[in-house]
Amino acid sequence: MIDTSFIGHVTTPYQVTVEKGRLRDFARATGQSDRVYLDEAVAQAAGYRSLLAPPTYLFSLDLDREDPFYFITLLKIDIAKVLHGEQAFTYGAPICAGDTITLVSEVTDIYAKKGGAMEFVHLKTSATNQLGEDVGSMTRTVIVRHPQ
Repeated sequence: MIDTSFIGHVTTPYQVTVEKGRLRDFARATGQSDRVYLDEAVAQAAGYRSLLAPPTYLFSLDLDREDPFYFITLLKIDIAKVLHGEQAFTYGAPICAGDTITLVSEVTDIYAKKGGAMEFVHLKTSATNQLGEDVGSMTRTVIVRHPQ
């Protein structure tokens, strides 16, 4: 069973710089056709500081950590038992190439269902840019299976 005393645990802030090349790669990989994601001059003409990050790019930034499975490691979860349950995003100020994004995650809930056969972990990651602006957040639910 996952230790529920981790509910409310907040991670050390993690900072990552948004790189143009990685933004373009993500935009292409996700089928973005709007030139604000691919052409810096177009993005600046549209009023952005630089290339605009596509929706859900925040998830990629969180994966840049030295341990992209940091919360699974923290909670001592066997990754072989993990299922992706749900993911949702909220959006704030635009994320642009060159921004330094600070990510802070919090374990918001841990609970069991089906007599402990499944445990659910909810994690919320909030992000701000170098200007102190809220650029959005993401919530994730992972399910840990305990076959009986």
